Amino acid sequence: MPAAAGVERTHPLWGRGFRPFFLGASLHAALVVPLWLAIWFQLLPAPAWLAPVWWHAHEMLFGTVAAAIAGFLTTAAPVWSGARPLTGRPLLLLAALWGAGRLAMLAAGPLPVALVAAIDLAFLPALAVVLLRTLWGRAQRRNHGIVALVAALALANAAVQADALGLASGWAPRALRFAVDGVVVLIVVIGGRITPAFTANALRRAALPFEVTARAGLDRLAVVGVALFAVVDLAAPDAAIVRGVAGAAGFAVAARMLGWQTWRTRFDPLVWSLHAGLVWVAVGLLLVAADARGTAGLHALTAGAMGSMILAVMTRVGLGHTARPLRLPAGVVGAYLLVHAGALARVAAALAPAHQPPLLVFSGACWSAAFGLFAVVYAPILARPRLDGSPG
Repeated sequence: MPAAAGVERTHPLWGRGFRPFFLGASLHAALVVPLWLAIWFQLLPAPAWLAPVWWHAHEMLFGTVAAAIAGFLTTAAPVWSGARPLTGRPLLLLAALWGAGRLAMLAAGPLPVALVAAIDLAFLPALAVVLLRTLWGRAQRRNHGIVALVAALALANAAVQADALGLASGWAPRALRFAVDGVVVLIVVIGGRITPAFTANALRRAALPFEVTARAGLDRLAVVGVALFAVVDLAAPDAAIVRGVAGAAGFAVAARMLGWQTWRTRFDPLVWSLHAGLVWVAVGLLLVAADARGTAGLHALTAGAMGSMILAVMTRVGLGHTARPLRLPAGVVGAYLLVHAGALARVAAALAPAHQPPLLVFSGACWSAAFGLFAVVYAPILARPRLDGSPG
């Protein structure tokens, strides 16, 4: 009773992790890409910390994507384990660590370089500790790998900062690429759990007589294939084997979706958006197989898979965990369309360098508008109590 009362007394924004982190991720995504484009077109000075292109990659991965991951995992992990969720002041402090890292990266010139690194590096280890405490000792062994992935992302960030400090020259690009691959592994793992289940529920609610088939063997093959790709891409990024493993992983990701009734979900944006995110994973891996060092595959995995899957998860979790009906708010399907249009333009910019400037502007505008739209529509949802009066 005291624990429940404590949760009820806190502001709704600190009732569950998805609330502050989804809002923070969307605002950061909407603002940092226009900032990056202004730097890219030399309208603003380059940041004093990291080469400009690495600064951009760092902030997308360890800013936007890390916040979205934190929001989902700090909300889902207590459901998986039955443990008490992170709420109130501890959640506020964790969110503040993330926010402090973003401010430190912007103020890297005036701040001492070691302080910038220390502030930025604090968030992901803290998140890993929170998740480990939530999952440890509760028959959650299959989820310990998710904690390990968060820890691996923390190590990748440490390698980037070590390069920026001059302690490990040349580590930043490889560490950032490994972080991309690690997030893709997480998408494949989590997407493989929630997408078939949510699809089956949606078809059942719509009284459609179609069965969703999830094959355990194909699930394992997809996860192992993408994880192997991440390892090979880190260990031997220039080897021909990277292309072969990427192609095999891409086909495995696509193959496991064959029984998921993807086409049947077109009536429900909250569901087809999840399928679309995983399609981007398969496309990105196949583009890497076609040209391992080109950036088309990289941006299909980032702007495409990460951008669309983050929006898909945030829009659904934001409704379900506030006890609202699973109906997408008016206009938000536009955010889905914008993020996919932006991803297509970003991939096209990599494939057609002669047309890169207008494609980059269009892509960035779509991305920023998509996440800005989410922030405008969902900020009241995230900042208000659950409709059923329950804590969280």
